[in-house]
Amino acid sequence: MTKVSAFTGDCLGELDAVGVAGGIKSGEFSAREAAQAALARIDAVEPQLNAVAFDDRERGLERAAAGEFPDGSLAGVPSMIKNNTLFAGIPTMHGSAAVPPVPAAADEKFVGQMLASGINILGATTLPAFGLTATTEFVDRPPTRNPWNTDYSAGASSGGAAALVAAGALPIAHANDGGGSIRIPAACCGLVGFKPSRDRVIASAEGESLPIDLISNGVVSRSVRDTAHFLADTQRYAPAKGMPELGLVEGPGKRRLRIALIAEPITGGLLDPETSVALEAVAELLAEQGHHIDRVPLPVERSYVQQFTDYWSLLAFSLDHFGKRLIDKGFDRSKLDPFTAGLSKQFLRRFWATPGVLMGLRKSTKQFRALFDDFDVVYSPTLGHVTPKIGYLDPGGDFQEVFDRLVQYVTFTPANNTSGTPAVTLPLAQTKEGLPIGLHFCADVGQERTLLELSYELEAAHPFARIQD
Repeated sequence: MTKVSAFTGDCLGELDAVGVAGGIKSGEFSAREAAQAALARIDAVEPQLNAVAFDDRERGLERAAAGEFPDGSLAGVPSMIKNNTLFAGIPTMHGSAAVPPVPAAADEKFVGQMLASGINILGATTLPAFGLTATTEFVDRPPTRNPWNTDYSAGASSGGAAALVAAGALPIAHANDGGGSIRIPAACCGLVGFKPSRDRVIASAEGESLPIDLISNGVVSRSVRDTAHFLADTQRYAPAKGMPELGLVEGPGKRRLRIALIAEPITGGLLDPETSVALEAVAELLAEQGHHIDRVPLPVERSYVQQFTDYWSLLAFSLDHFGKRLIDKGFDRSKLDPFTAGLSKQFLRRFWATPGVLMGLRKSTKQFRALFDDFDVVYSPTLGHVTPKIGYLDPGGDFQEVFDRLVQYVTFTPANNTSGTPAVTLPLAQTKEGLPIGLHFCADVGQERTLLELSYELEAAHPFARIQD
């Protein structure tokens, strides 16, 4: 077992992002010193983690020296952007050799909202090809590794972001989520991973073109308050229309919640023992805190699994056949990885089902959101089983075997993407080997405050494990 930690006695110390911003604002250290410290930490761990897709340190240091950041909660805090989001000057490679290294000419719309927090982008983080799987592994380069144990997956698709934040190289990093891609790596790496409601933040470039927008942008962080401050900053910049005002959530709520506990994966079968024990232990904690817990089945039909995977395959088919239009005119489909190509072929075998798939996913949204007629929060594991080792979901492996494993692993998170509901994973447990186990909470559309208040409460009652412990 190799644990990788970048924590050291520099100006970043063990501070979270809000703590770093406070140090910069008070003059204890400068934004440039914070950026230099982060870069030194990245250089120390990158040979082991392989989490950086593009190094943009020169421009990041120039911004830090100028000190001209928006007046957000995280002004001057060093961070990185996931390499599937357009940021002027950085090639948006999407984790794939099929995409040419052409620097983006301009930021996409969400980037302005993200930068309103004041974070300083030092580069871009890794993701698997087009974010289509749940481990940040490749067929043409080394995998991104989990800093808790480098034999294990860092999750995906925001795997590079999660690895760097968990290791202490960055206090906070951009992530996005189309089927669990914020929450899965956060669960694997022991972080807070919060997926906002659909339209709580500005839609991604990819999401705007989808018949059902699955994608939400956010961050991975080591503390609840970092995520709360980031979300508050996004709303000050561009408040969501038609949703309850969020504002800055600063601590636990007083209201006791009606919580639905879902322990059975929609794919059938049982949870692995360690995930099951963790789920029950936190259920007992919630009950001790005065919340009302009821066990319920997931109110979505088993056909949802096929419908979601058909829709996921449609995304791969679109990239495969229309990549020159959707991504870049230099897109080379001959360089697609086997997993993306396999998903595309799978869609071709079932393309006739697409109208029914869209109708089914919209029906499942109504079924899932009906839970919130009786409950404030739905509680479950984040993943179907504990974090796998590198190679378990190898994108170059037998497609059907890897796909079947993926479906069993990513069983709880996609319902929030199709329904547009907010969700958070919290690092509330660990395996016998010391790897994090994420536990998952979601609420109805627009109810981010409820989830943040509950997250603060659980963080105080059961402090999150730290890699440096």
